[in-house]
Amino acid sequence: MDYGRLRAAALRDGEDEEAVTVDTRALIDKVLARYSGEWTTLRELIQNAADAQATTVKIKWETLPSTQIPLPTTTDRSEILKHIITNHTLRRLIVQNNGQPFTKTDWGRLKRIAEGNPDETKIGAFGVGFYSVFADCEEPFISSGQEAMAFYWKGNALFTRKLQLPEDQRSSDTAFVLDYRNTTTTLPNLLSVSQFLATSLTFVALQNIEFWIDDYKILHLQKKTSPSAEVTISRDVETTTKERLMKVQTVERASAQIDASFMSAIGWKPEAAATAKSEAYGFAAAEIPSLRSFFSRLTANTSTSKNNKAAREEKAAQETISEDITILSSSSIFLRVTTAAIKTSVSANFSAELERATKKPPPKVTKLSILTSSYDETQASESSPNAKAVSKATDVFASVLPSKKGGRVFIGFPTTQTTGAGIHISAPSVIPTVEREAIDLNARWVRTWNIEMLRAAGIMARLAFNNEMNELETKLQRAGVLAGTGITAKEVAKYMPEALHTLNAFNFGDSTPSAYVSQIIEEAFWTSFKIPYIEVYSSRGVLSSAKVRIGSPELSKFVDGIPVVPPELEAIPFIRKLADFDLLSPITVDDVRLELSGKPLNKEQLINFIQWAAKKALQGELDPSSKDGLLDVAVGLVNEGAENQGGIIALGGIQNYLSPNKIPSGLPIPPSTIPYEFTKNCNSNELQALGWTSLDVVPWVRFLIETNSTRPDSQNMTKSPEFSIRILTVVSKSWDNLSGGSKAIVTALLQSKTVMPTKLGMRKPTESFFQNVKLFDDLPTIEGCSSLKEKFLAAIGVRKTVDLDTIFTRLLNRSTDAEGAGQAKWSHVELIKYLASVRQDIPADDLKKLKESRICPAEAGQPGLEAITPSKQLYKVSELYEPKDPLRPLNLKIIQWPGGNLRPGSPEGKFLTELGLRAYPSVVELVNMMASSDSVLRSKAMNYFISYHHGNNYASIDVGSAPKAFLPLQGNPEQLVTPSQCYTNETAAILGFNILKRDLHPHAPKFGVRADPPIAECVERLLAKPPQNQQEAISLFGYFSTRLNELSNNSITKLRDAPIVPVARGNRLSTSQTPMATGSKSKQVLLSPRNCYLGSSILYGEIFDFVDFGSSANAFLSSCGSKTEPTKLEIAQLAASEPARLLSILQSSEKYLNLLKTLAEDISTLKRDKELWKKMRSSPFLLAFKEISAPSKDKTSENDEEETSIRQYQLAAPTQIIIIDDYISYRTFKDHLVCAPEEDLLENFYMALGSQTLSAIVRVDLKVGAHSEKQDLAVWLRKHVLERSKLFIHEYARYSRDAIKHDAKWLENNLSVEAVQAISLRRSLRQNQSHTEKRSAASQKEKNGWVLYVAAESRRPDMYQVGHAVCQLILNRPSQQAYFFFEPFLKLDLLDLRARGYNVDRILRAKAAQARIAEEERRKALEAEQVKIKEREEEFKRHRQAQGIERDVQNKTPPLKVPGAFDSPDEDDKALAPQPSQSRRSKGLFSNLSRRFGFDTSDEADESIKKMMGTNQEPIKLPTDEGKSSKENEGKVTNPAIVQQNLLNAIKSTRAHDSSQLFSPPSTREVKEQATYCDDTIGKDLIFVADASNGMRVFLSNNNPDLNAATFLSANYANINAFASLLLTVGSVYAINRSAIHIFYETGGTTIAFNRDGSIFCNLRFYNQLHGNQPPSIDSRASAAVWWWVVLAHELAHNLVGPHNADHSYYTESFIQQYFPAMMKKITEVIGVTLTPSESRSGSSSMQSNALPPPQNPTNPNQSVSNSLLPPPPPPYER
Repeated sequence: MDYGRLRAAALRDGEDEEAVTVDTRALIDKVLARYSGEWTTLRELIQNAADAQATTVKIKWETLPSTQIPLPTTTDRSEILKHIITNHTLRRLIVQNNGQPFTKTDWGRLKRIAEGNPDETKIGAFGVGFYSVFADCEEPFISSGQEAMAFYWKGNALFTRKLQLPEDQRSSDTAFVLDYRNTTTTLPNLLSVSQFLATSLTFVALQNIEFWIDDYKILHLQKKTSPSAEVTISRDVETTTKERLMKVQTVERASAQIDASFMSAIGWKPEAAATAKSEAYGFAAAEIPSLRSFFSRLTANTSTSKNNKAAREEKAAQETISEDITILSSSSIFLRVTTAAIKTSVSANFSAELERATKKPPPKVTKLSILTSSYDETQASESSPNAKAVSKATDVFASVLPSKKGGRVFIGFPTTQTTGAGIHISAPSVIPTVEREAIDLNARWVRTWNIEMLRAAGIMARLAFNNEMNELETKLQRAGVLAGTGITAKEVAKYMPEALHTLNAFNFGDSTPSAYVSQIIEEAFWTSFKIPYIEVYSSRGVLSSAKVRIGSPELSKFVDGIPVVPPELEAIPFIRKLADFDLLSPITVDDVRLELSGKPLNKEQLINFIQWAAKKALQGELDPSSKDGLLDVAVGLVNEGAENQGGIIALGGIQNYLSPNKIPSGLPIPPSTIPYEFTKNCNSNELQALGWTSLDVVPWVRFLIETNSTRPDSQNMTKSPEFSIRILTVVSKSWDNLSGGSKAIVTALLQSKTVMPTKLGMRKPTESFFQNVKLFDDLPTIEGCSSLKEKFLAAIGVRKTVDLDTIFTRLLNRSTDAEGAGQAKWSHVELIKYLASVRQDIPADDLKKLKESRICPAEAGQPGLEAITPSKQLYKVSELYEPKDPLRPLNLKIIQWPGGNLRPGSPEGKFLTELGLRAYPSVVELVNMMASSDSVLRSKAMNYFISYHHGNNYASIDVGSAPKAFLPLQGNPEQLVTPSQCYTNETAAILGFNILKRDLHPHAPKFGVRADPPIAECVERLLAKPPQNQQEAISLFGYFSTRLNELSNNSITKLRDAPIVPVARGNRLSTSQTPMATGSKSKQVLLSPRNCYLGSSILYGEIFDFVDFGSSANAFLSSCGSKTEPTKLEIAQLAASEPARLLSILQSSEKYLNLLKTLAEDISTLKRDKELWKKMRSSPFLLAFKEISAPSKDKTSENDEEETSIRQYQLAAPTQIIIIDDYISYRTFKDHLVCAPEEDLLENFYMALGSQTLSAIVRVDLKVGAHSEKQDLAVWLRKHVLERSKLFIHEYARYSRDAIKHDAKWLENNLSVEAVQAISLRRSLRQNQSHTEKRSAASQKEKNGWVLYVAAESRRPDMYQVGHAVCQLILNRPSQQAYFFFEPFLKLDLLDLRARGYNVDRILRAKAAQARIAEEERRKALEAEQVKIKEREEEFKRHRQAQGIERDVQNKTPPLKVPGAFDSPDEDDKALAPQPSQSRRSKGLFSNLSRRFGFDTSDEADESIKKMMGTNQEPIKLPTDEGKSSKENEGKVTNPAIVQQNLLNAIKSTRAHDSSQLFSPPSTREVKEQATYCDDTIGKDLIFVADASNGMRVFLSNNNPDLNAATFLSANYANINAFASLLLTVGSVYAINRSAIHIFYETGGTTIAFNRDGSIFCNLRFYNQLHGNQPPSIDSRASAAVWWWVVLAHELAHNLVGPHNADHSYYTESFIQQYFPAMMKKITEVIGVTLTPSESRSGSSSMQSNALPPPQNPTNPNQSVSNSLLPPPPPPYER
C-alpha cells in the first residue's frame, strides 16, 4: 500500500480543514506533572529575573491569620513570628525583581505555551516554565513597567487581559503576584527555602536575594565577586572535545563571597502545629522519613547513647533559638570559580535540529564555570562566627559548598544531577529536560550537544585542578625558602590537609540520577592532556606523576631522595586511580640505581640495601642486568667492619660472602669478600641470588699463603705457631667437605711452606712426623696439633713411616763392622713383614720404589725340596710366582719362602701381591709353552690351561688370535696349527678345511676354535670349485643351507649370478649356461641360481630349467635367487625373444592369451625394465585375430542373417594391431584389420605397447547439410541430452570411474546442438578403403566448441547415434558397451528410468519448479491485463462524462448455474464434480506423470476416473443454424472494459478437470447486448487412458465398449501428439493453463468440445477427420489452428454463460475480437515453419510428423506398446 499517495489524496480531495483544539487546563496539568522538584515556581521566577538582567530579587509570602487560634496579645515580635509560622496559612506569593521591564514580545510570549525565548544567551528555552505558577495559583497577575496582565479561566480555556498602569502605580520593577488556590496551605520550611535561595544565588547573575514573611525579613543574601584573573592554558592541554564540537578558548579564575544575614527563625522547629502539615510544602531535613530512625528504635541497646547525645544537642540548640527567633545572625561562604569561554562549531543540520528541539539556535560562544572550594576558603567559611554560634539547624549554606553534599550541575539553577565530584558545574548552554531537573541525554541531537558540553566541563575541571595544585606548590616553595632548608618533610606535612582536600574534591565517583554524567566528565578530565601525566602531591612537593612514585617501607630505609606519595594519601581514591591508570608506579630499579649513584650509603643503609636486593633477587623481581646495575653503583662508607677495604665497600667488586660455619669471622679475608656483619641478616640463598658465592677454604688459604709477608708476624703462618694452628684447624674441620681437587690444591699450598710446628721448630709437612713414629729419637715430630684431624695431617704430607732410603741405609745395609759386632742383618722375610705392618703409612713414592727394587730370591732347591734353598740372585717381586705346587712343573721362578707355603690372605701375602707377586702364568706364557718343541711341556701346559681356564680368568683373553701354531689336527696330531686355521664341524672338510683333533672339541671354545670356517671363504671355495653332479650339489648346498643366516648380501649377490648349479639338459642351450663335459645324451650345464627354478612345472617345464636337490639344498638355492616359477619379467623376456616357440609349446591361443593377461596385470613392473619394454614394443609377440568372412559369392541377400565369421589368431607386433573402439568402422573394414582381443585388460595392455584404436586410424569426414530454419528440435535435444547425460555419467562412473573424460558441466559449457537438412558420414581406412552412410546425428569440433548436428529430415533422431556422438565427447575410451548403456537414458522417460532404479527425483523437481515459474508468469500477465482493463474503464468513464451520458452501468451477476449444468435440474450433474478419493489424492500438476501415456486398466484407476468424470457433460454440437434474438438499441454502448473484464474472468476460471480447487463461476457485469438462453446438452461418460507426450490427458468414451484402449492408442499415436501440441499452441493465445485442456475420443455423436466446470475437452475424432489426414501445407496448418482457436473461444464463453444464447454468442465473439491480434501473431509463427518433403506421409497431417513412432514390443516386434512412449521433440507450434 502506497501511504504517501493516500496522504496526498487526502490533502487534495478531503473534506474541509479543521483546527486542532487543545484543552489548556489539561495541558498545563500534564506539564506540571513533569515537575517533581521543590520550589519549581521560585526557580522559574528567579530565572526570569536573571534573564531580565536583574540584580535583586525579593520574595515575599503574605499570610492569612488562623481562624481558630487568635494572634497573641504580646508585642514581642519573636512571639508573633512564632505564631505566624505555626498557625498562619499562605495567602499570596509576590516575587519582585529590578530587571528590565517586559517588552511587547515578552508579553506576547507569556501567553503562548511552548514558545520559548529564542535568545541563546538566556536560560529559558521551552516556554513552559512560567506555567509552573499554576501549581498553586489559579489566576496569576504580572506587573512590569507601565503594563500589567491578568490571567483568568473560562471553563478549561485560559484567557488574559492586559492593562496600562496609571502613573502612580507604575514601577521599574517586575512583580509576579500569585494568590494561592486554597487558604489551607501552611508556611514552607524556612530553612529549606533559605538553603534553596543560597544555592540558587551561586551561579545566577544576581547580587541580592531577600526572603520575607509578611513584614519579617527572614533572609538576605548578598554575593560579591573579585576581579577575574586569566589562567594560562598549557600547550599540553587538548582544548577541543572528542566530537570536535566545542573548544575551550580562554579561562579566567575568580573568588566569590556570599554573605547571609538571617533570623534564627529559619532553624526554629515548633513543637506542635495548629494546621495539618500535609498541606505544607518543602521538607526540612528532620521531616524527611528515615528508615535509620525506624531501625534505630529496634537496636536501641547499641545506639541509645549516641541517639541520646544527638537529642540533647538538638534540644539545647532549639532552646537557644527559641529565646528569640528574630535575632539576626550572619554567615559567609567563600568560593573559587573557574570560567571558560567555549566556542562551538556545529554543522547547519545539527544547528537546525537543536533549534527545533529548544526553539533557539545553539550559541556561538558560551560560558562554562567550575565552582570549587579551596582548603583556605573552606576553612574561612567554617571559621566564620556563625559556624561556632549556630548549629546545623541554621546552616543556610549546607548545599552550597560542593564538599559538603557533593557537586551538582547548574543550568542557571541546581538540577538534581550530581557531578560525582566535589565541584559544581555551571553550564547554562546544557539543554535540560523540560522540567529543568535533569540533563537530557535521550534525544539524539540534544544528547550529542550535552555530552560535548560535559566533556568541555571535564577539560575545565582539569584546568581548575592544575591551578589548585600550582598554588599549593607555590605555598610549599615559599615555606621552604623561609625555612632556608627547601621543601622538607615538615613543609610537606604542613600542607598535607590542603592537598588531601584538593585531591578529594577532584575525585569522581558515581553521579545521580544519570551515572553517565560523571563518567563523561571524568573521561575528559583524564584525557584532556596530550601527555599522560598529572600533578600530584609528593614527599618533594607538587610534581608531575611521571616523577613521583608509590613509596615502599623497605626502600625508605636506604633511599630517601625519591619523590613518593605520602602515606597519608596512598589510600585515597584519587591516588588509587592514578595507580590503576598507570600514571603512578612503584619505585623502580632504575629509580633506586639513580638514587644510589648520587650518594654513598652508611652502614645501616648498606645493610638494609643488601637485605632488600638479596630478597628481590631471590624472588625473581630483579633480573641479572638490573641486579648488576644496582651493585655497580652501590658504595658504602663505614668506619668499622671494613678495615681490610679501607672503610669503603664497593658492592660492584664483591664476589664472596663469609659463611661462619666454614670460616669464622675475625680472621683475615680477601677484599672481594664482604664482611659478615653486613650479611648476617641474609640467608645463603639470598646472597647467592646476588651472584655472590660463599668464600671457600681453598681461595682463603691461598690468600693467607700469598699475603703472609704483608701481614704482621702474629698473622704469619710460617712464623706464628698459634696463628698457623688456628688456620689449620679451620682447614681440618672443612677437610671432609672438600673435593679431591680442592684437597690437592690445599696440599700443594701447605706442603711447600713451613707451617707445621714440631719439636724441632716450624717445618714443612713432608718433613714432619706423627708423634707415634719412634723408630729413631731424632725425628721432628709435630706438637700442639691435637685438634687437627689425622687424615688431614696425613694428606698434607705428615709422615707416619720412615722413608726407604733411611731404612736401606740404617737397617739393610749394615756395615761390615756392625755385622762383625754381632748385629744381625735383616732378611727379605723380615723386611716384608715390617713393611706389611706399616703398609697404610708408606708413601706412594716409597711403594713405587719397593716395586722396582730386587729384594727377594727364588727357590733353588732340589725337586721336592725347592723351598729350602734360596737363589743367590735377587729378583723383583713382580718377576716371581707364588709358591704353589701346580706351578712348579711349568719351570717357573717361585719366590723362596720358609716352608714353601705363603698364605695369600696374610698381611705379608697381601703386601707381596700389591708389590706384584704373580699367582699364575699369563696366557701368552702358556701358549709359548704349548707351542714348544718339548711335547711333555706342551702337554702339561695344555692341561694346566684347560684345568685353570676358568679359575685364572683366561677366558678374558682371545686365545684364538694367537699367531703361534699349538693345536693338533684330527688325523695328524703332530701337525700344529693356530686356532684360526682349524674348525670343529667335520662337514666343512668337504671344502678342504682343517679339523681340530676330536678329543679337543669339547674345549674348542677355550682355544678360540670356531665350528665353521668364515662363510665368505666358503663361498669363494664354492665359486672356485662348484659341484659337478647331483650328489656333490646335494652335499655342498646342504652344508650351505645350515648357514643361511650367515650369508651376507654381498655373498648372495655373488652366488646369484655364478654358474654353480648343475642341470641336466637335452640339446637346447641357454644364454646363461656353462657347458660341462658329459658322455650321455643329456648335457650337464652349470646355471646360476637365478636362472633355474626349484621343483617342477607342467606349464613351464619345457621352457625353463627346473632342479630339485632336496628341501635343504633347495632352501639354499632359494636364498640365492632361485624361484619356484618364472617372474613376469622373465616370461615377458622369453615371450619377446621367442614368441613363436612359446606359442608352439603352449599349443593353444587361449593359453597364450592367458599368459598375456598375466603380463597385462603387472604392466607397471614391466615398464620399469626399460630395455625389456622397448623390446616388447617392437617384438611380434602379441596375439591378434583377423576375421575371415565367407566369400561374397556364398552370401545370401542382405536381409538374410550373415554366417558366423572365422577368427584367425596370429602373432603380430603392437604397431600392427588395432583396438576395436568403433564397431561400425570394424564391420566396415574388418577384412583389412588385425585386431586385439576384445577384453579391457588386453586392450589396455596392447595400447600401452603402442597399438592404436580403430577410431584413430579411420578417418571420419562429416558432411553437414544446410542449416534448418526450424531449430525447435535442436533446442529440445540439447536440453534433453544435458539432462540425461548427468544421469549417465553418474551411473557409468560407478562401474568405470576412470572412463569419464568430461563431466556434465563441461558438456553444458561446450556443447551446442544444430538442426541441419541432412548428415552424411564418410569413413576412410588407409586411403584405399572408404564407406559413406547417412546419419541422423553426429558431433564435430568447431571454432566455438563441439556441435551436435541433428538431421531435420528425420523428425526423430536415432538416440543410439546421439548417444554415440555424445560418448565420443565425455568418455576417454568410448565403446559399444557405453553406447548401449547410454541409449536407454535417452529413450526412456523419467518415470521409466525411476522404475528401473535410477535417481531422477532431482530432475522431476526441477521440471516442477519450471512449471511453477511458467504459471507465475501467466498469472502476472493476467494481472497486467487486469490493470489495463481498469485504465480503459476509467478512460471510458471520463469520455462518457464529457458527452453527458450516464456513466453508471449497474453490475450484476446472473444467477447462472455452473457451466455444464445448463438448465438441467438432474441430480446427476452433481456427480460431475471430482469426489475426494480415500485411496488416492491429487498431487498437483505432475501427479499425472505417474500414469504414462498408455494403458492403465486397473480396477482402482477405472473406478476413480468414473467417480471423477460423472455421467453428464455439456457438449458442443456441430454448428447448426440458430436464430439470434437481440435487444433493441437503447442508444447506449456498453463499456468495452466491462466486456474485456468478463472475458478475463472467464479465462481465469479455467482449471484442470480433477483439480482440487472448487469451481466458482466468474462474476460478470451486465451487458445489455446479451441474448436469451437456449440449450443443447449432451452428457458423456469418459475414462482416462493415457498422457500425451506434452502431459495433456487423453480420455476415451465409455459408450464405445468395442473400442480397445491399446488399439486406439496405437492407431492414433501420432495424431494424439499432434493434436495435443496444436491445442497448447492455440490455448497459449488465451493464456489458458495447459492443465485445463483435455482430449477425448468418441466414435459417434456431434460433440466437438465441451466445458466441464471450467475444464475444456476437445474431440480427437473431429481433428482426425477435419485436419489430421490433410496433406501438410501452410494452409492446412493455419486452418487447423484457427478452427480450434475459435472452438476454445466458444468453450471459454461457457465460463461466463451456460446456455447457448445471445449472451453466449456475444462473449464468444468478444473473445475472438479481443484475442484476434494475438492469434494473428501466432499464425504468423505457425506458417513461418519451412516444410520438408519428409514431413509428408500417406494418411497423416503435418502435425503428426512431430510425434515419435510407436516403439516395438520386445516380445512382438509387430505390436506397438503405447504405454512406454519415448519423450518426443517439442511440438511444432510451441514457442
